[in-house]
Amino acid sequence: MKIDIFRQSLHYILPKNRFGDKIYSLINFYFNHKKFPSKKKLFNDYLYKLKTTNEILNPLRIYISDKENVKKFINTSIGKKYNIPTYKILKKKGQILKYNFPSKCVIKPTHMSGEVIIRKKGEKINLNKILNWLTLNYYNRSREVNYKNLKPKIIVEKLLFNDDNLKDYKFFCYNGEPKIIQVDIDRYANFGKNHKRKFLDINWKDLKFSILYPRYKKKIRKPKNLNKMISIVRKLALRSRLGFIRIDTYSNDKSFYVGEMTNIHGNCSEHFFPKKSEKKASKIIFDF
Repeated sequence: MKIDIFRQSLHYILPKNRFGDKIYSLINFYFNHKKFPSKKKLFNDYLYKLKTTNEILNPLRIYISDKENVKKFINTSIGKKYNIPTYKILKKKGQILKYNFPSKCVIKPTHMSGEVIIRKKGEKINLNKILNWLTLNYYNRSREVNYKNLKPKIIVEKLLFNDDNLKDYKFFCYNGEPKIIQVDIDRYANFGKNHKRKFLDINWKDLKFSILYPRYKKKIRKPKNLNKMISIVRKLALRSRLGFIRIDTYSNDKSFYVGEMTNIHGNCSEHFFPKKSEKKASKIIFDF
């Protein structure tokens, strides 16, 4: 608790510039991993370097951090059919208050990460929460500078496959090549209390480790269109010409959609279970 208060206070003490960002990120990395970042190509160490060097200032990385803009990049790179249908982009308080939200939809801020409201059957929407999103800058929470100058907007999307507890397939890509697949289980069910993860290679072999959340030990059926998913994800990753990028997708065996592209998984703060598996994952991703 004291550590959390200390880290929160650093946001206010340290200047909102690249020097302050680097100091905060260094301290945060140490508190999370009980070590300072190294030059080794370990997963979190690599992401720390990405976060704290000019690579994160790549205009494309900033552009795709916006959940509206990333759809434009997906559209021009692999085609509109891989985008989750958008109902509306809301930019002002008045638009939000007047908008008739669909009875089934997904509501997210385009300028943040991890925030979402899923409307399943016309439930009452917490408008105050949505309005508050317009006042927030995710950079102030994470010091991920790619979010710093994003304009606050709300995106309303289709609830895919009429499923409010979708499995999402996140592809960890490096130099245009998909390397590892993260599958989230029960991420939204029961307020995420049973959230688990499974990590597999692109041949659907269980890698027997997890990151942050408990490992899902049961077998997961391979999507029937996995090869197609890998092919399209590879095309998108190659088109980006970025080093590491995480590409998040959804599938119902027939159709699949790309949801987001993430630059810094977990803000380089998430633990591997078991700890030694970070080296195993890093070897797969970075080919060393």
